[in-house]
Amino acid sequence: MLLSGHRCGSLCGRTAQKNALHQSAGLRARVPRSFACRAQASDGPQSVNGPISFNPVSLPASDPVTAASEKSKPVDRSKGLWTRCDKCGVILYIKHLKEHHHICFGCNYHLKMSSQERIDHLVDPGTWRPLDETLSPVDPLEFTDLKSYIDRIKEAQDKTGLQDAVRTGTGMLHGIPVALGVMDFSFMGGSMGSVVGEKLTRLIEYATQEGMTLIILCTSGGARMQEGIMSLMQMAKISAALHVHQNSANLLYISVLTSPTTGGVTASFGMLGDIIIAEPQAIIGFAGRRVIEQTLQEQLPDDFQTAEYLLEHGLLDLVVPRSFLKGALYEIVDFYKDAPYKKKGSVPFGIQHGLFLTTEEKIRRKWREWGGSAQKNGAAEGAPSYKELVSSVQTLMRSGDAVEVKDLMKDEAVLAEALSLAKKGKIEWVERQSALLQKESDKDFMFRMVSNSAN
Repeated sequence: MLLSGHRCGSLCGRTAQKNALHQSAGLRARVPRSFACRAQASDGPQSVNGPISFNPVSLPASDPVTAASEKSKPVDRSKGLWTRCDKCGVILYIKHLKEHHHICFGCNYHLKMSSQERIDHLVDPGTWRPLDETLSPVDPLEFTDLKSYIDRIKEAQDKTGLQDAVRTGTGMLHGIPVALGVMDFSFMGGSMGSVVGEKLTRLIEYATQEGMTLIILCTSGGARMQEGIMSLMQMAKISAALHVHQNSANLLYISVLTSPTTGGVTASFGMLGDIIIAEPQAIIGFAGRRVIEQTLQEQLPDDFQTAEYLLEHGLLDLVVPRSFLKGALYEIVDFYKDAPYKKKGSVPFGIQHGLFLTTEEKIRRKWREWGGSAQKNGAAEGAPSYKELVSSVQTLMRSGDAVEVKDLMKDEAVLAEALSLAKKGKIEWVERQSALLQKESDKDFMFRMVSNSAN
């Protein structure tokens, strides 16, 4: 191998870094990490000793503060073609890493996944239906540290494309309907604020009313300090909803703990599952390792707060690799679904069909869908307005039968009255395809109202 006109005669192993004379200041500085080798001239026996750097361009030595900050920066796997394993340091091709569910090829370490990647991995294609996508956090305490809480929220939303640190919705798990909540660590460390607590509570109540199995994938640093006591209140709110789901309705809740799961999430719904599953080598705990060691004045084991340690001490039921997680969840849910001698549960507060925000969101989405289809077909003037669409709810309550939306446009109603009526019943949206329609893209919609008294 030729290096600067010399031929390397013998390449030694890694040795201690050697000091080199700084040309400009006459000071001695650290040479970058290098191999020490013996270089021999190609045209004679003359030899040159010295360190040969990886980078042919000589770089100035950085100060310790800059070097420490550069070393501690997290690895961003959303950009570039290559990344490095957080445990063994092996260089990984991102395309192959995604196909392998973000599992290191060298040491089988489970790297972090985004919430969308986990949904794509667990839910059958085309069956995911998100819930409460429009909920966004606010700043009730006007909290400010190095920057304001509002700025941190906007920065996290722009970076991740999420409104907050959790996605909730329903989907099919090998054909079995489940309610799924997936936390995302990239949004402010997956911290639990009021929006995370509200979305998970709504998801649990929806799963309870529909009789669905609930699955929550947890990854979080704990409660969000910027919201103070309101973030801690979410622990009790979620736990109360889970109590009704598990003990009153007798429905299944599976908790999947990924790395890291700490703080208030571990202290609440993370450890309340009927079955608690964890990924291999996941960090799970409440307080940090250093805090516990300083409190107890003892040296903790090397595998402390890992999934294997908790499984050995009875805090977990299963440790399942990510590649087999979907199959394991299906086996559990399928066995529970067909299990004999199940006790029939009940909901103490009754079945609530028409929630205010859910009904309003459905009406808004259908209105936007009709408006978009009308513009494409050149009939924007005849598209129903939002007020006219909502006014049909009151007429629908009077008729009780299936009514076409276009027949209700002449009736006028106030938005608040229509939505208050919607709380008393369940709106069913029916889409009809008629053989007489000239275009396949044309759609015919109608309402059908089912009141609570009819149940």
